[in-house]
Amino acid sequence: MLHFSKPTFTCSLLIACVWLAGCNNGVSPFEKIIEAKEEFKAINYLYKDQSVDPSKIQIMIKDNIDIIGAPNTAGSQALIGNFPSEDASIVKQLKRSNYQVIGKTNLSEWANFRSFNSISGWSSYGGQTQHALGNNLNPCGSSSGSAVVVALGLVKASIGTETNGSISCPASVNGIVGIKPTVGLVSRVGIIPISPTQDTAGPMAVNVSEAAKLLSSISDEDPKDAATLLRPKDFDTNFEKDLIEVSLANHRFGLLPSGNDDPEAKLLIEKISELITHVGGNIINVEKIPSYPGEEELFVLLYEFKYALEAYLKESNSQLKTLRSIMEFNDEHSSTVMEYFDQSIFEASLEASADHAKYDESLEKVLSISRNFIESTIDEQNLSALIGLTRGPAWKIDSENGDNGALENYPSWGNGGFAAMAGTPHITIPLGEAYGLPIGLSIMGKAWSDHEMIQLAYTLEQLLK
Repeated sequence: MLHFSKPTFTCSLLIACVWLAGCNNGVSPFEKIIEAKEEFKAINYLYKDQSVDPSKIQIMIKDNIDIIGAPNTAGSQALIGNFPSEDASIVKQLKRSNYQVIGKTNLSEWANFRSFNSISGWSSYGGQTQHALGNNLNPCGSSSGSAVVVALGLVKASIGTETNGSISCPASVNGIVGIKPTVGLVSRVGIIPISPTQDTAGPMAVNVSEAAKLLSSISDEDPKDAATLLRPKDFDTNFEKDLIEVSLANHRFGLLPSGNDDPEAKLLIEKISELITHVGGNIINVEKIPSYPGEEELFVLLYEFKYALEAYLKESNSQLKTLRSIMEFNDEHSSTVMEYFDQSIFEASLEASADHAKYDESLEKVLSISRNFIESTIDEQNLSALIGLTRGPAWKIDSENGDNGALENYPSWGNGGFAAMAGTPHITIPLGEAYGLPIGLSIMGKAWSDHEMIQLAYTLEQLLK
């Protein structure tokens, strides 16, 4: 079993803290951020010329979201010239609210959907994002930069995107809050896609309160995104009202197995179980878990990616309009674009996009298994939510072997895959440490139970303080 010594915070984190405290010593806040930007490579674009509006909350957004004035790159050199003519729907909402976007964050290139041997947090445009604790630790992906800028204290909140784990994993390993809402709660228009079935944007923040406030600001119906029109009638998008502690007496939490053979994982599971039972709640071990339809899920994503990406590119200002043209660009610039890993996922997507029958079969299986598991487990056992460890601790960056090679030698566990496939809400909050590194607690529920999950997450967050 591997053990890690707890990393020390670097000077850049101190810089961020100084900035937040307002001790700039005559140096602009943006210059302070730039210093941190260079070391952690968590920021792809910074609006250096704009003034900080003290009446607004400063945030950053992931660099796969359209915003006027900055390229939308998905971390790829192929999209350096993709300057949007229009803001993404969620950016329009942010600009009408109490938020000021001050920069775009680095990500795993193409949201970790270019190669089967990719390195989380690395992009050919932005380089390798470092974990908030430094020490060559992987920040997890794909919303790596969005997690790190929050963990460093540069902003209170940011926006990430998730298809499967891209909000929850970086939030968990960097010790912050992440909310993957029900698919359809947040518009995806103007966001470089992977899967219309599973994609969503969501907040990443220092605490549940800031995350809920941000979610309130970006949640709305959008006629250009059919998923947003499926929400229940009169669904309230004010999540700030959920920021109240509720009694957990008689609440039943379904505990998903996580790292059952790992001693440090066991300690964390015991910690949350004891906290809940101490205040009158009940822990129910979930033992009946279906086989994860991983092959089918992958095929769905591979199939949908080509069509969704090309629909985005058609409306964009990118000179490249097809997946194949992007692949040709990558081949032509392989020395920098494919320095560490290939584009095997792109190749597989081209092949999968022709098999319509297999797609239909795979999608039906993915949705039926994942949604039935979540809904039936909660209903049959009268659960308030499903909980479990979000994932294992951060691992060392391995540029030679990629994530797959690195994770073979590191403790790894976690939950959230079924919620990703089903499109249901998944919140992660800081739980504690394993091997000296942050570990998150996942809280998951049925579709459109976002209010209930936020209320439970807020309550559990207070218990853990």
